[in-house]
Amino acid sequence: MKKGLLYRLGACLVILSLCLYCYQSKQNSLTHLKINLPQLELEIKELKKEICELQYEIDRAMNPAKLIELTHRPEFSYLKHPLMKEILTIPEGLVLQKETDSLGSLF
Repeated sequence: MKKGLLYRLGACLVILSLCLYCYQSKQNSLTHLKINLPQLELEIKELKKEICELQYEIDRAMNPAKLIELTHRPEFSYLKHPLMKEILTIPEGLVLQKETDSLGSLF
């Protein structure tokens, strides 16, 4: 009778130690993530700042005044404004209708 009790007690201790080990392992992984969090936040802030700077550069480059100034440079002298008869327009609804028709035929 005492051997069976000792075996059950030993099995309970083994299971308890495995549960505690798993819990400690989870806590270690959470601590590791918490340690890396400030570094990742700094990287995100730097990337947002870089995105903002690049967006500013794009806005500055696409400024109409800047584009008109570029047309006066010799390397862009071949560019000219198109005539109204050279501009082709497609109604927006027609384009959307064609895209949905082509997608519908695929499925």
